[in-house]
Amino acid sequence: MGKVQGGMKCVKYLLFVFNFIFWLSGSLVLAVGLWLRLDPDTVQLLTGDGAPETFFVAVYILIGAGALMMLVGFFGCFGAVRESQCLLASFFACLLIIFAAEVAAGVFGFINKEQIVEEVQKFYSSSIVDNSNANSTTITAMYHTVLNCCGGSSPNPTLCSEDEEIKDCLTAITDFFNEKLYIIGYVGIGIAGVMIIGMIFSMVLCCAIRNSREVI
Repeated sequence: MGKVQGGMKCVKYLLFVFNFIFWLSGSLVLAVGLWLRLDPDTVQLLTGDGAPETFFVAVYILIGAGALMMLVGFFGCFGAVRESQCLLASFFACLLIIFAAEVAAGVFGFINKEQIVEEVQKFYSSSIVDNSNANSTTITAMYHTVLNCCGGSSPNPTLCSEDEEIKDCLTAITDFFNEKLYIIGYVGIGIAGVMIIGMIFSMVLCCAIRNSREVI
């Protein structure tokens, strides 16, 4: 069985180092996804009957991609050390799938940013209107506490005091979810860019292994 030599040996160890970094990146993506999903403020705002779930779709994509990245990073390291064409080809295919998932999460976050914000705003507004319902009253109070806001676009003297420093909840919702969605978008697109390098390395090394075996 032929071993790669010279410059290709350098590519082999570069791919190994890349996969280790890729594994660490996967753990970071997984951690960010879990933080967004389990963040107490986010969970409180999106809990209750009729609460929108669109935001969590992108979060679940991020969590799944992060877990898969950690698994693929481990097998990529093993494939590079063993110089296995099969493992490297599988690694390339998995990177392609994760690449698509990360881009999908990033694009989903950016494209649906306004829709997600509008859904949450409607959910809050409906809880204000239905103030005779105990559940709606609880939801309204929760939004006021978590976002440090009060009322909708127009002042509501029955809900809010005359404190001018407290902003309305529709603006607070926009600011809160825009920040979260930008995190999803930038993490997804950033990691996708890193994976392009990994796909190039894996294909170069895979071709080099095949050529060295054909010579022998």
